[in-house]
Amino acid sequence: MLNVAVAGAGGRMGQMLIEAVLASDDCALSGALDVAGGRSIGQDAGAFLGKTTGVPITADVHAGLQGAQVLIDFTRPEGTLAHLPVCRELGVRIVIGTTGFSAGQKAVIAAHAQQVATVFSANMSVGVNVMLKLLAQATLALGEGYDIEVIESHHKHKVDAPSGTALAMGEVLAQARGVQLDTQGVFARHGQTGERAPGSIGFAAVRGGDIVGEHTVMFCGKGERVEIAHKSSSRLNYADGSLRAVRFLADRAPGLYGMHDVLGLA
Repeated sequence: MLNVAVAGAGGRMGQMLIEAVLASDDCALSGALDVAGGRSIGQDAGAFLGKTTGVPITADVHAGLQGAQVLIDFTRPEGTLAHLPVCRELGVRIVIGTTGFSAGQKAVIAAHAQQVATVFSANMSVGVNVMLKLLAQATLALGEGYDIEVIESHHKHKVDAPSGTALAMGEVLAQARGVQLDTQGVFARHGQTGERAPGSIGFAAVRGGDIVGEHTVMFCGKGERVEIAHKSSSRLNYADGSLRAVRFLADRAPGLYGMHDVLGLA
């Protein structure tokens, strides 16, 4: 049985992760973290399900990670970075599904992973990670004669754009073309933009309502268009992927892993 702690326990994603852990046959909930002052602090982690788990939601990271083997963290960059030193101190492996990290913050995660096994992915969905593999294959097969556009849609409360998943797709597309996304990515269009630059990778972000997450990559050629898309109707797929990552980490040596490692897509 794997002892799992969940960060962001007061939010919808945190609750879904807790529910998934409680429903699993090989994982046990050992801790639940939320931000200080959060309405859920002090409550039983299973209260939203009408269950008593004996695990209180706490803002004390040391207390929340006592006895945990793996932490699942879907919070904010500043929250995740605050959890890393305690994970390192206690030897707790970590699954990071948080998005919105800067390049410098990603470097901090990479350095942490040299001491504690870490799965870091912009998207924990099994389907999205299969799509990333398909995008690389499509880019190589179609060649340079196709313009690439990445369109993503999320709920109105999402605070970063483009989404971490869209950026991960962009990195895969750029790598397959042998270019850098930093130089080829087009993240905003307004006014007299001129013609589309050859080889550029365009992005568009939609924010509204309660959209869980939708990503479409368009390969626009002469006389045809190829689209590869993924649509999430629920966050359950993220929880399922996260538990697969937890199981993957159970006996892993220190290192930075992605969902492609978890799913054997490398």
